[in-house]
Amino acid sequence: MEAKRTALYPEHLARGAKMVPFAGYEMPIQYDSLKEEALSVRRDCGVFDVGHMGEFLVRGPDATAFVDHLICNDFASPDVGRALYSPLLREDGTIIDDLIAYKMGAQRILICVNAANTQKDWEWMRSKQGPFNISLEDKSISFSLLALQGPRSSAVMEKMGLLSPEDPLPFFGVAEFKWRGEDVIVARTGYTGEDGFEIFSTDSSAKSLWENLLEEGVRPCGLGARDVLRIEAGLPLYGQDLRDDLTPYDSGIGWTVKMEKQSFIGQEALRNLSPQYRSLKLTLPKGIPRHGHEIFDESGHLVGRVSSGTMSVILGKGIAMAHVKRGTVESKKFLVKIRNKYYDAFVHKGSFVPRGAKK
Repeated sequence: MEAKRTALYPEHLARGAKMVPFAGYEMPIQYDSLKEEALSVRRDCGVFDVGHMGEFLVRGPDATAFVDHLICNDFASPDVGRALYSPLLREDGTIIDDLIAYKMGAQRILICVNAANTQKDWEWMRSKQGPFNISLEDKSISFSLLALQGPRSSAVMEKMGLLSPEDPLPFFGVAEFKWRGEDVIVARTGYTGEDGFEIFSTDSSAKSLWENLLEEGVRPCGLGARDVLRIEAGLPLYGQDLRDDLTPYDSGIGWTVKMEKQSFIGQEALRNLSPQYRSLKLTLPKGIPRHGHEIFDESGHLVGRVSSGTMSVILGKGIAMAHVKRGTVESKKFLVKIRNKYYDAFVHKGSFVPRGAKK
């Protein structure tokens, strides 16, 4: 099957980006230096083309009730103009995907899902539409999506007229603006741990937004830097840290499960579940951990695997997110096997890099 391309594909080629297949698309992995791209986001501002993501629109009198039933986090409570992160679960409590739902109105909700899971998520949501008085539309081909991230991002957005200094968007807030006559949706969300914004727009608006951002000195960044940044921030990736065979309690996102809700898909299974794994963060003074590397306790017993790993550009050492079997002796130190050598790995609490200030 031929790979798909986002509206900004020609712009990536013009800037010499290295393109790679990702979730059925040809996407920029980096432009020049992955390290410098990541540092730009931490210290200044960077922009990512994430137009491969999937978007669904839920409308109707039961829109909020439908989304609240679909996900385990509490979507009923947030006001209009707020967004919410949550996994999407099966009846047995395992994770189909993770998503962000944006409450655009009492009867209009935008849902953004991972590119690799768009069709799977769409079919699942359609199958659960049943008694709810809603319409459900797959708008994925109608939206482009840019992620502007970094400490200077709010200043850039204000200059472009996409953020009001008198009424700044709160963290996980969402609002609608006009950009050169066309509607855009702006959310104060992101996947880097820094303050930042995600901008949903038409393809033509995405091109003019991209050009304007670069004129403001924003650095274009690839998915390689995005992956390093999200691991430094301790943010999970579906397919690695979150998987089809794991529940939120196995994956370090048990905080999203609101058992006090009246009902949601997977609730009964989770009520009686015994998790299999603990989700840990590890730092390695030497060695670079990668997805799938085996983890051993100090007695040499295999106890888990790295789910995501990289070299932190900020810390200058290896960092990893990992699944370790429950029942393993609580320890502050493990061993990670990298190319038949064993490297010390120490348990780390919280995100590896302090997350940027959010208003």
